[in-house]
Amino acid sequence: MEQTSSKQTVKNKKVLVLGLAKTGLSVVKKLAAEGAIVTVNDKQPLDENKAAQDLIEHNVRIISGYHPIELLDEDFAFMVKNPGIPYSNPMVQRAQELNLPIYTDIELLAWFNQAEVIGITGSNGKTTTTSLLGEILQGAKELIGKTEVAGNIGIPALTASQGLSRQDRLVLELSSFQLMGIETFRPHIAAIIDLYPTHLDYHGSIENYLAAKWRITKNQGPDDYLLLNYDQEILWQKAKESAAQIIPISIESELEKGAWYNEKEGTLMWGSEAVLKREDLFLPGKHNVQNALVALAIAKLLGVSNASIQAACSQFHGVKHRIQFVDQIIGRRFYNDSKATNNEASITALRSFKEPLVWIAGGLDRGNGVEELLEELGQVHALVAMGETQDKFIDLANKAGISQISVAKNIEEATQAAYRLSQPGDVILLSPACASWDQYPNFEVRGQRFIDAVAELKKQES
Repeated sequence: MEQTSSKQTVKNKKVLVLGLAKTGLSVVKKLAAEGAIVTVNDKQPLDENKAAQDLIEHNVRIISGYHPIELLDEDFAFMVKNPGIPYSNPMVQRAQELNLPIYTDIELLAWFNQAEVIGITGSNGKTTTTSLLGEILQGAKELIGKTEVAGNIGIPALTASQGLSRQDRLVLELSSFQLMGIETFRPHIAAIIDLYPTHLDYHGSIENYLAAKWRITKNQGPDDYLLLNYDQEILWQKAKESAAQIIPISIESELEKGAWYNEKEGTLMWGSEAVLKREDLFLPGKHNVQNALVALAIAKLLGVSNASIQAACSQFHGVKHRIQFVDQIIGRRFYNDSKATNNEASITALRSFKEPLVWIAGGLDRGNGVEELLEELGQVHALVAMGETQDKFIDLANKAGISQISVAKNIEEATQAAYRLSQPGDVILLSPACASWDQYPNFEVRGQRFIDAVAELKKQES
């Protein structure tokens, strides 16, 4: 399907951009390039805000350091807000009282973009699914044009869309926050992977959260596609409310059409067609089978061959720091899940493996307990504890009857200790269940140190 933009003229219109950051910067630059009269309001003081300083030379008006409500007395045509700013924000509330249209960058994308759009949302798995689909489409020789991946995944949608033509594709990870600010946005293919009660502090209720996610199909028609999780009644019962063609996705049920997992045969299916062997998918856990099914289904709808899907999946080792396969050393496989900064994330990681585990855990002590992890430790035969919470994890391991316990001062020591405690066939899993700030500036640095430590260990063992 050829994407049609709903381009609107913004030339000489007064626009208020609330919140800058990376996304806001892309919005301001696009609006300014299209001739809009742009005012930026950002809470960060100007002398600390390099991005805002750089915009002054683009004839953009900057009001920073505070949010003056009286600013909205000016005759703005619309507001573009940073997706993370809640609707309870006084500036946003005042804009609503004035019936001022409030958009996010995704609505502006609909005005100016020419490429075919694929939008992916859900509570979990968005980044993995979007990244895997990007790898499949970028490597598919059957497709003409190019594929860009953007949105909530790190690259602003407006930035990625620059220079794309009608024969190109734009794969977007979309958050509920972004989708609340759309009016005309229409993806040709949309996917809602799953829905769980998260971000309720922002949305207020699961019903509001679902309504925000459902906006991804708001403007779709019968020539478009909506992929839905067949296993979740809360999503599937709304299928009839979309005008798009519905494509079911299931890891629990056999389907005549759509994408499903044949657990008995260990294959990912497209209707009656076996597309990919589970053993050729390097992502652990059943949740990643679901993510792969979504990517597979979209690829099939776009005409990608099984060979191209298989090639991309076999080379995809996951999103960095999210149960990411790092390497294999003498029969031991190393996984980096540094992004697991809470119990829930580590539970997902621990459940993703059937092999014996050596678990590296611990980090910043926020005062939280770790007892809910106890029932997930059946496959863990050794623990390496580190950071401020090391004593909590040692106590946890003792309760679980884990006899092999080691303590490490840092990631490098932990990697070496985990290897010493391991045997061929084991998985060595860094999934700290804690933030990194007791030792490292962020989880990315912690994860990269682990990757580097595994590389050094491999040199020693080669």
